[in-house]
Amino acid sequence: MADTITAAERSRIMAAVRSRHTSPELAVRRIVASLGVRYRLHGKNVPGSPDLVVAPQRKVLFVHGCFWHRHSCRRGQSTPAANKKFWAAKFARNVARDADVRRALRREGWRALIVWECQLTPAKLPATVGRIRRFLVAEPSTVPAAKTGKTAKTSAKTRSRAVRSEPQRSIARSDA
Repeated sequence: MADTITAAERSRIMAAVRSRHTSPELAVRRIVASLGVRYRLHGKNVPGSPDLVVAPQRKVLFVHGCFWHRHSCRRGQSTPAANKKFWAAKFARNVARDADVRRALRREGWRALIVWECQLTPAKLPATVGRIRRFLVAEPSTVPAAKTGKTAKTSAKTRSRAVRSEPQRSIARSDA
């Protein structure tokens, strides 16, 4: 099937496709910020330059577009009719690169969460917020212990239990 628009128009459309600061990424950033988690954007020193990096916990979030990264949803399964060989090769490279990045992250001790564009629809948003919350706040994170080289497993529940178990000090008032 022939393309219905000119090459110049197609070039303009494709040039407008962004890889950073997209609407889905901004939505995930708002969710993470509302959880009180501090993060860095597009970590260049982390494999794959993830969209959000929570370095102290060694956790990263990727916000993937369903079309470009071939999600199993309807949008991720569509392929342009024109130039099918090009698109098949491009999508295969994207999927292979994503798998390589996940392996590299695991090797370096990072945990990754992928949030798909279709999971940010109003119907699926509450479940997605829950996934992000469990990943960033409730899950134990492996954090290198200071100077010892050992890793310490901590979780939000463990940290709050430790705070509650501290002895309460009473300050004696003297009526002098």
